[in-house]
Amino acid sequence: MTAAPWYRRTLRWAQTNLTEKDPARYDADWWRDQWRRTRVQGAIVNAGGIVAYYPSKFPLQHRAEFLGDRDLYGEIVAAARSEGLVVLARMDSNRAHQEFYDAHPDWFAIDADGNPYRAGDLYVACVTGPYYREHLTGVLEEIIERSAPDGITDNSWSGLDRDHICYCPNCSSAFKEAARLDLPGRVDWDDPAYRRWILWSYQQRMAVWDLNNEVTTRAGGPDCLWIGMNGGDVVAQSKRLRDDRAICDRTPIFMLDSQYRHEGGGFQANGDSGKRLHGLLGWEALIPESTAMYDAGTPTFRLGSKPEAEARMWAVEGFAGGIQPWWHHIGSVHEDRRQYATAEPLFSWHAEHEQYLINREPVATVGLLWSQRSVDFHGKDQPETRSLLPYRGFVDALIRARIPYLPVNADHVARDSAGLSAIVVPNVGVLTDDQCAALRAFAEGGGGLVVTGESSLYDEWGDRRDDFALADLLGVHLAGERLGGGDAVSSWETYDNHSYLRIEEREIVDGLGDTDLLPFGGQLQAVRTDGRVALTLVPPFPIYPPEKSWMAEPRTAVPAVVLGSRRVAYLAADLDRLYARYHHPDHGRLLANLVRWAARGDIPLSVEGAGVLDCHLYRQGETVILHLINLDQGGAWQGRLEEFTPAGPFTVRLRAAGSRAVFLVSGGEVEVSGQDDWITVEVARITDHEVVVIR
Repeated sequence: MTAAPWYRRTLRWAQTNLTEKDPARYDADWWRDQWRRTRVQGAIVNAGGIVAYYPSKFPLQHRAEFLGDRDLYGEIVAAARSEGLVVLARMDSNRAHQEFYDAHPDWFAIDADGNPYRAGDLYVACVTGPYYREHLTGVLEEIIERSAPDGITDNSWSGLDRDHICYCPNCSSAFKEAARLDLPGRVDWDDPAYRRWILWSYQQRMAVWDLNNEVTTRAGGPDCLWIGMNGGDVVAQSKRLRDDRAICDRTPIFMLDSQYRHEGGGFQANGDSGKRLHGLLGWEALIPESTAMYDAGTPTFRLGSKPEAEARMWAVEGFAGGIQPWWHHIGSVHEDRRQYATAEPLFSWHAEHEQYLINREPVATVGLLWSQRSVDFHGKDQPETRSLLPYRGFVDALIRARIPYLPVNADHVARDSAGLSAIVVPNVGVLTDDQCAALRAFAEGGGGLVVTGESSLYDEWGDRRDDFALADLLGVHLAGERLGGGDAVSSWETYDNHSYLRIEEREIVDGLGDTDLLPFGGQLQAVRTDGRVALTLVPPFPIYPPEKSWMAEPRTAVPAVVLGSRRVAYLAADLDRLYARYHHPDHGRLLANLVRWAARGDIPLSVEGAGVLDCHLYRQGETVILHLINLDQGGAWQGRLEEFTPAGPFTVRLRAAGSRAVFLVSGGEVEVSGQDDWITVEVARITDHEVVVIR
């Protein structure tokens, strides 16, 4: 039988990210032992780009300061081969030293005043020029000729971000030819030239991707792929002009450079990234993730050790989302040696249970819509507020309610909606006519929708429509601008976000208790409707002094939630954004209730017990696999996690067949009870995570 190509079978990766000093101190025997201890199958080895770790024939490719005539890259490749490891040559390609710039100043990016863009002492190369098109292609050929790596990966392959326009002659002429426009004078989302430049810039990065693959597959064979590393956050990808969908259309593997938990994102962001990317790549693909063993975060300590609990939680959330582990150290020698112990138990567990962690299909009835184009052309200069927070608010609410979900790309609704009972559209302002038609067809076929904010109010270029493109489906029409205070919070004495929502219908407020009001404190899109208004706005009123804190206008007809006849709900109030930012429990409960209402209660999982669990459900043939991630940790939502807080017991009910449950983390096997196509299993205790396999 022919072995699967490396990108289908390499499940655990190692990377010692070399510094210029490492040629003088790299301990090959120690790192070979670390490969064995962590049971890795592939190694990522620094080769060239900004710094070469072999004696390159290209004089302008800067050799590591302590390299001399040594070939440290080649030595590590040979050691990895002797251990039976797959090898990727690692590049870092978008910058160069002074000598290179002096020789070819026209190969580098310049600003509107003609000054070169710099990153510290290095000069930033232009992706449209000969540096990428001629110099780097020669370097790739040289590396393949010297060492025949299985493939090549590149850290900073995409050049300048979208806030920095290059005005070099290559960009000026190429953009003029493609768009029949001059380059935009500045970052300005109202300028048609800047909007065209955004799309053109995406295309230039994909041209680099295609060229590099043409070179590597020609020189190294059909499986010698060039794969740029990419982030897991769609806003960050947009800012770096990296089109996730176009990338996934070109590659069978996604090298995910998402090394740590970002402020406000939570560990759950990693599981979401895995599911979102698998939705583009397919679930048979692999997504190795560079996970920092060093103390990444804010602030970052490159030579310090990340707390073991922090690194572990990020990794196990990745496992739950279908991500494979890849340990990453900066430099080969560390005085803080605690980081060396973090990977071994994680990687050993992964190796022992790898059969359940790949080649499986997700089980969920709720889809969560996302669109990189909307991040760009609706999010514009506020993508976190307009795009990321509404999406993240629903992620957190669904996790808190233990409702499995799948990210669905706006272009793939028709393809990926089979099996879904409801789709959430969280302030996806830019929706094309075709995307709206797909959502409309989903609803007409019996699917439920929860649509929020400005969704469908903008066309593909971010120009505002006269009304929602989905107005007929939602049963609402635009009636003015957004109401309510802004994001800036003034003194609490004059707090202009002291507003509420009045409950007009109780169908969607299950579990909220004995109240006629819910706290609000956000913004609301003004709409008019003939539909059922479930919640209305109570306008802001004074918070201080207490004597003035009473409702001057206790009831209005301003709709906050509208329920349609087809299980279509429109949420005018930005509770999704608010929940991501403040986690008010009423907001999270209401968001989850809207989803359950739209899905007609068709949720394949129920978990009882105190705590916050992120639940990921999969099917592998007749086997059902359930990941339960314990997010009920003291530092799970902010700062670095120091220790685990176990949770449990939990009673898990899921729609499946089976007679026995195996616990892959705590160990053991128990019988399960079944009734009416549902089975019940008791989970006594979860420290960081548990994986339950139902057979």
